[in-house]
Amino acid sequence: MYVWPCAVVLAQYLWFHRRSLPGKAVLEVQVLLRLPEMLCSDLSMCLLLTFVKDLNQIGAGVSLPGIMAAKCGAEVILSDSSELPHCLEICRQSCEMNDLPQVRVIGLTWGHVSQDLLALPSQDIILASDVFFEPEDFEDILTTVYFLMQKNPKVQLWSTYQVRSADWSLEALLYKWDMKCVHIPLESFDADKEDIAESALPGRHTVEMLVISFAKDSL
Repeated sequence: MYVWPCAVVLAQYLWFHRRSLPGKAVLEVQVLLRLPEMLCSDLSMCLLLTFVKDLNQIGAGVSLPGIMAAKCGAEVILSDSSELPHCLEICRQSCEMNDLPQVRVIGLTWGHVSQDLLALPSQDIILASDVFFEPEDFEDILTTVYFLMQKNPKVQLWSTYQVRSADWSLEALLYKWDMKCVHIPLESFDADKEDIAESALPGRHTVEMLVISFAKDSL
């Protein structure tokens, strides 16, 4: 099992805003990463146990933010790469182990228009934990978010990311796709510490919290 450091911070943001979540349509999206090896971590915020062997391509981890949103009463859809059925199975196992049979799991791939993407209902919140990982993926991510914003111009992307390079920036792409970004201080939702919810995460990783939405003032 694996819980990403950014996922803990995003889950904390959801918990802090839990009273606003019941009835909201929430989609959690993931990013594909290829890592030679991973370290396992524990989190006491939710009971999340996933057993996977020989996994060296991972996306969702255990879908902690989406699980948290569902536990708080949101109508959640979990997604991961349609090209990685084992990652989708991890999402399903997380739902089963957290007694959330109502949560749907679908395959979505950044930048690809699929039947599942076209069939998605309007969403209120998109959850994205550490999806801004590889700069070459940034535009595919934002084009997919833009497509979802066409269904509901008021939808917000709630995203955490780990700072890995001072040279990476979303500013030009956000301007291109008519979006704006607000940085949320971690201390404003009690996430400015190394051990959220009595876990060992996010540790010493530098994590930022963003809320991205349409830039149009009239929306």
